[in-house]
Amino acid sequence: MRHTLIHNALIVNEGRSLHGSILITDGRIAQVIPKGETRPLPDCDAIDAGGCCLLPGVIDDHVHFRDPGLTQKADILTESRAAAAGGVTSIMDMPNCKPATTTLDALEAKLELLNEKCIVNHSCYYGATNDNYRDFPKLDRHRVCGIKLFMGSSTGNMLVDNTDSLRRIFEGTDLLIAAHCEDQHIISRNIEQYLTAHPGADDAPVELHADIRSAEACLSSSQAAVRLAKDSGARLHILHVSTAAELPLFTEALPVEQKRITAEACVAHLLYTRDSYQRLGTRIKCNPSVKETSDREALRAAVNSGRIDVIATDHAPHLLSDKEGGALKAASGMPMIQFSLPAMLDLADRGVFTIETLVEKMCHAPARIYRIEKRGFIRPGYMADLVLVRPRSPWTLTKDMIQSKCGWSPLEGHRFGWKVEKTFVNGRLVYEDGQVNDSFRGEELRFNP
Repeated sequence: MRHTLIHNALIVNEGRSLHGSILITDGRIAQVIPKGETRPLPDCDAIDAGGCCLLPGVIDDHVHFRDPGLTQKADILTESRAAAAGGVTSIMDMPNCKPATTTLDALEAKLELLNEKCIVNHSCYYGATNDNYRDFPKLDRHRVCGIKLFMGSSTGNMLVDNTDSLRRIFEGTDLLIAAHCEDQHIISRNIEQYLTAHPGADDAPVELHADIRSAEACLSSSQAAVRLAKDSGARLHILHVSTAAELPLFTEALPVEQKRITAEACVAHLLYTRDSYQRLGTRIKCNPSVKETSDREALRAAVNSGRIDVIATDHAPHLLSDKEGGALKAASGMPMIQFSLPAMLDLADRGVFTIETLVEKMCHAPARIYRIEKRGFIRPGYMADLVLVRPRSPWTLTKDMIQSKCGWSPLEGHRFGWKVEKTFVNGRLVYEDGQVNDSFRGEELRFNP
């Protein structure tokens, strides 16, 4: 048996923080030992975590690792390196790659790629189209994390805009439906109005992205998704909520495991506002768009109240050449996974969230919503997916630190107060002091549907 003892840590887990130690045996948490309690221990490797907080590994339910077919931007190996360096121990990959993960053959190929290349634990979504809902009963619900539904513009044929198809999707599965909600008709109208008002223009200033992919477009689509979920009884998880207007669609009155409709906020929408375009330009262009300061503040409050259930990244690498142009031409999306946890811990230092809330939204809630087996908590018998983070350890992000293949981050030059020191996946140390263990491979996530 292989034993590792992490001692002298401040363990943050399930709403509490306590000083103590964790014994890991053969990849699982064997004991959680409060400080001052003496127990017999086997011979083991010891790691002194003095001054650090020990958290469950982050579960990011929303990433685009671009593999297969878009590997000039990113691939599973490079982006899982970034995940490990950021304390993220499990990911769920989106289907809009090439070929899109919208057939059973493409799904099997995607899962094989993840098993071959991914340093952290993993699953992927099955992408919904207007006509592939007949595949849903054939999906292995223990391996596939959910159905990804684009109710707004997307890649290839993954925009589902047929009313009958939407109804069949919601009625045709008990898998979680993870929805990107923007109303394409409203977006197209906004683009047409801008081009009509600016004859000869073929692009728009990036700061108008929030007007083109507007709050109205988000609210209209999210309302439609919630109606479909309520009518069908489906499990719905609305991704990257970006507006204050959408928040009344969600409840704070129930524990997350009892909710049939849940909501995610992404790091970009918790950090940035429309004013940020002046400094960062298209580097923060994403879909849905970064919007008003009032929206950001409402999202932060909703994280604390429980209306927002999950914090994720929508990690979406592009080459900087893809980001050239404005609101109509520059690619949407940004790499975020490596620095999401330090960025959120900085907000905790500023009093925006507590560290216990961040652990709930980034670790516990994804495990509960997706019904992941034996992960997301520091409990005996659970897999030892853990991250050690050190407070009051200032550092500045420079380009050479970036693990993502695209080689840039909107957070370059930011001075962080927290540092990810060590990341453990299934009990194995996969990141330490800037070094990632490339030889390690994570496991497929397993779900209890």
